[in-house]
Amino acid sequence: MRRAVVLAAVLAVAGCKSGPDYAWPPAPASKAMASGAFLRAGDLANAPAPAKWWQGLGDLQLDALIAKGLAEAPGPAAAEARLRQARAELASTRAGLLPAGGASLLYAHAGLPDGAIGGSTSGSSGSSGSSNINLFNAGFDAQWEADLWGGKRRDIERATAEAGAREARLADAQVMLSAEIARAYVALRGRQMRLALLGERQALELRLVEVARARFAGGTAPRQPLEAAQARAERTEAEQAGVSAEVASYSDALAVLTGQAPGEMADLAPAAIPLPPAEVAVGDPAAMLARRPDIRMAERQLAAATAKIGMEKAKRFPTVSFMGLIGIGGTSGGDLFDVSKLSTIALPRLTWNFLDFGRGAAAVRSAEAGRDAALADYRGQVLTALQDAEAALARYGAARTALARMASGAGHLREIARLQGLRGKAGTAPPAEALEAQHQAIEAQMAESAARADLTQAYVALAKALGLGWRND
Repeated sequence: MRRAVVLAAVLAVAGCKSGPDYAWPPAPASKAMASGAFLRAGDLANAPAPAKWWQGLGDLQLDALIAKGLAEAPGPAAAEARLRQARAELASTRAGLLPAGGASLLYAHAGLPDGAIGGSTSGSSGSSGSSNINLFNAGFDAQWEADLWGGKRRDIERATAEAGAREARLADAQVMLSAEIARAYVALRGRQMRLALLGERQALELRLVEVARARFAGGTAPRQPLEAAQARAERTEAEQAGVSAEVASYSDALAVLTGQAPGEMADLAPAAIPLPPAEVAVGDPAAMLARRPDIRMAERQLAAATAKIGMEKAKRFPTVSFMGLIGIGGTSGGDLFDVSKLSTIALPRLTWNFLDFGRGAAAVRSAEAGRDAALADYRGQVLTALQDAEAALARYGAARTALARMASGAGHLREIARLQGLRGKAGTAPPAEALEAQHQAIEAQMAESAARADLTQAYVALAKALGLGWRND
């Protein structure tokens, strides 16, 4: 009866856990969560945002590059390896709740002087005044420490939370990589388009140089217009060199982001700058906060820091451990098979480091401070995420307006260039005026192309701010 009472008491204590139980932190932006919509969403759809947002750009080459990057780039691969490491550590921590055991097989030989162990010795005799002793033993031992105060279970909670943080870090690496690949791709297409337009502009400028030279040679114009035309053509040539270098830089960046060496994408043929879809879904703040991996990572780090408090508190209480030994053997090999030679030892042990001069209390306070810091980090991460999303929405709205205005202005200038060309063919306007009109139209087209790239870059930044790009659905 007494043993049953003691066992029940031990089991009751073993069900306890030191330290606070983890609870999901309250939302630090309750107004934003309750509103159900972003402040600057405008006419964007309040519907679930697609995980593979880049498919909305309708560019198959970009789709292939992002798929390759997610599969082969070093960044996600390193994050995935760290996740496997954390999961292995979690499995090891869980195993700490179970007994540990081992087996051994021993043979020992000793040569001792007669009477060294206080009596006659058994075994074969050697030279005069000494004896030889042989010892054979096979045994099994097991040891186990009772988790009376829940310290090991808190350690499992910590390891579980840290594995979750590593998983969120992997997702964050995927979000960052998909956005960086898209950003480099759009920048490359924008520079390729600008380089092509610079070629058209330089051709016009060289024609204007010839017109100015002919007028100067004919005495109908001074030398200054010729010098100005030549200077403008040379500036365009210099700009072409700079843009060509940017094309090479962005192609190398794409290669590295997709796990390739620089130069392996130098032959990427020019193509149009992709545009976002007509309908863009952004969801609501609550969905964004639940989806963003960096917020999930901060929350898991808070859970791990909370579990550490219980771990430190459990260290301040007594620990009970058990060790058991079972062995069989003797002074001859045959004793290994003689059950009468069986011996058992049970070693319960109680330890309590109660005299630590405040070290345990200081460790608890340190863990509590770590928890408070993790909570502040989590709150700050949530507020930063909301700020990122609202800023990205504002930039996207402004970029849409800018592109619409640039396209309208470019259309007007193209019409002017067409009309001036007709006047030039009819002989009612000098050829230089028609060329200048075409030059202005190309300048407007370059501005429109830059606005197009800016809009797509704003779309990429919006997808990144919303935490898209890591789910497989």
